[in-house]
Amino acid sequence: MSRMWVEGMRVGMAVMVLALAGCAAQNRGGGTKVAPNEIAVGVAGPMTGDLAAFGEQLQRGAKAAVDDINAKGGVLGKQLHLVIGDDQCDPRKAVNVANDFVKQGVVFVDGHFCSGSSIPASAVYGEEGILQMTPSSTNPMLTERGPKTVFRVCNRDDWQGSFAGDWLAKTYAGKKLAVVDDKSAYGGGVAEKVVATASGAGLAPALQQSITQRQSDFSSLIAQLKVAQIDVVYFGGYHNDLATLVRQARNAGFKGDFVSDDALNTSEFWSMAGPAGEGVRFSDAASAINQESARAVVAKFRSENYEPEGYTLNAYAAVQAFAAAATATGSTDGRKMADWLHANHVSSVVGDLAWDDKGDMTKLNYAWFVWHDGQYDQEP
Repeated sequence: MSRMWVEGMRVGMAVMVLALAGCAAQNRGGGTKVAPNEIAVGVAGPMTGDLAAFGEQLQRGAKAAVDDINAKGGVLGKQLHLVIGDDQCDPRKAVNVANDFVKQGVVFVDGHFCSGSSIPASAVYGEEGILQMTPSSTNPMLTERGPKTVFRVCNRDDWQGSFAGDWLAKTYAGKKLAVVDDKSAYGGGVAEKVVATASGAGLAPALQQSITQRQSDFSSLIAQLKVAQIDVVYFGGYHNDLATLVRQARNAGFKGDFVSDDALNTSEFWSMAGPAGEGVRFSDAASAINQESARAVVAKFRSENYEPEGYTLNAYAAVQAFAAAATATGSTDGRKMADWLHANHVSSVVGDLAWDDKGDMTKLNYAWFVWHDGQYDQEP
């Protein structure tokens, strides 16, 4: 089972965040020049803004992998040089980051975080032949329309939506379901699949609504939930919006359950929701944090007072996959590495990785996680 600590680590985490911020400042916005004996690799995501907790996960995972690989001699006899790109989950900024990576000679990108960023950025990387592997972008269109140089180390919204929709239909049979989404490529996509799957299994939503990201007042939506006597709300979107909704709903006396997606795998959810987050459930790929493959890396993170939650290990694994492909092909050419990855397995911190011809993982086990008393646990 995966335990995520919220209390007792804030001071240590704050120090580490400052250290990472300093590292990012040195490499962001044009960055330092890459030496002849270095290979430039990038990590991109919301390093600042409302979703910065996830940017931190990606950055920590990528940096730890780069440091560990460099300590063992690097890749192809060269040291890896990590370049950080802050897109704030904004599609236009993501394209700017991608173009900046191109200018800096980045040959591999660990990211982006949001699907709405990864999709437009992938067009740049695809045209330039740069290998891209996202630890977190789950919208199906990324790999359905993307170039052959794009991969995931995560699930897809349609797979996650089917998993959640089936479970909701069985668990809440004969009861009332509401589906709410934030209109993002991520939240809207997974919610759409939940609706289709649950409806097909006999539990059509009694209420469907969309919110605006960063919305501050949910009183109208909560009133509708209460009038409709909703038993369970499925929310497609990010942790910050659901935390606000849950807190206001409980204060207004709404008693229904809340179920959501894998964007709740950050301790920041409880920091924002507080006790109102008790019992909130979310789906995600089964945690690798207790796997033998992750033992040493997790122990190192924890020795630094950081819990590698969410997509941290995925980001680490993405760098491992790049290193394996570059070593096997003797090249940092994105297309050559992609061809190798499509045909081979990679041993990683999150286990054995393999991809289909689209760049989607061929094996992924889902699980439910439940928030309780400031931490979330994977159900057995």
